[in-house]
Amino acid sequence: MMATIEILGVPHVYELTYSTSSHLTLVFVHGWLNSRGYWQPVISRLADSFQCLSYDLRGFGQSQCQITTSHIERTNVMVTNDGGMSGNPFNSIYTPAKYACDLKILLEKLNITSAWLVGHSWGGTIALWAAAELTNLVHGVICINAGGGIYLKEAFEEFRSAGQRFLQIRPRWLFQLPLIDLLFARSNVARPLERYWARQRVVDFIVANPEAALGTLLDSTTEDEINHLPQLVSQLKQPVYFLAGANDQVMEPKYVRHLASFHPLFDNCGDNVLEIPDCGNFAMLEQPDAVANHIRYLINQNKLGIRI
Repeated sequence: MMATIEILGVPHVYELTYSTSSHLTLVFVHGWLNSRGYWQPVISRLADSFQCLSYDLRGFGQSQCQITTSHIERTNVMVTNDGGMSGNPFNSIYTPAKYACDLKILLEKLNITSAWLVGHSWGGTIALWAAAELTNLVHGVICINAGGGIYLKEAFEEFRSAGQRFLQIRPRWLFQLPLIDLLFARSNVARPLERYWARQRVVDFIVANPEAALGTLLDSTTEDEINHLPQLVSQLKQPVYFLAGANDQVMEPKYVRHLASFHPLFDNCGDNVLEIPDCGNFAMLEQPDAVANHIRYLINQNKLGIRI
């Protein structure tokens, strides 16, 4: 069912499938400029075994309103106790830590007490932050097309400025341009997406809240934020797995392996990294069978006490 719940003054749209015999809920966190719908091909393959929650992150998809700093900063947030970052990661309302705080409130309001988090790209970073905050509730994390943790100054400065230019060309009439969806069908994937998903990418690109789109881009790519990621992963007590697209040009497998290597499950040879052949940066759309099978296998193996 699709429903709306208010979190810190911002309405969040979510979908929650029916309960199953499993006590676990799979919580799916989408990536930058995307929305909850991208998870449907995977959820449709898993909903018979697990209750599945997907939602639109603040400022994206249908979780929209006039977002202001006062909305978000009225709450008392728990800062993780590792003290690893210079400065407070909660100072801005668009850091992954702040979005993890939104997720914490969402799970509390929905009375979800036992979950695995599945995050795509930027959503993977949010899932890692949430796992650090919710050690008793979150039993494991699966990051999809997510990695990094190496700050390369020139590369990130170029990425940030390119992202800002990209965000400046978002007129509503863009969707009316002939064949615009074909451009989005071929962007960052190994093989072209179905036109339905290409159109959805155009819609999500256009409707994203301008402040949220820019704020999340800038706050997720600071030197502090990037350098803190390996420390965050190394301190997580839960199992953490990474699904990489073999042909991913955005988050190349070597960068996925780099971040994964800081978790104990990496075990010197990458035991917590699974590479999906013929797959780019949208694994859940390009290879939904493989993604769903990996998720089911990893959770079931951990349920049996076997760490992969």
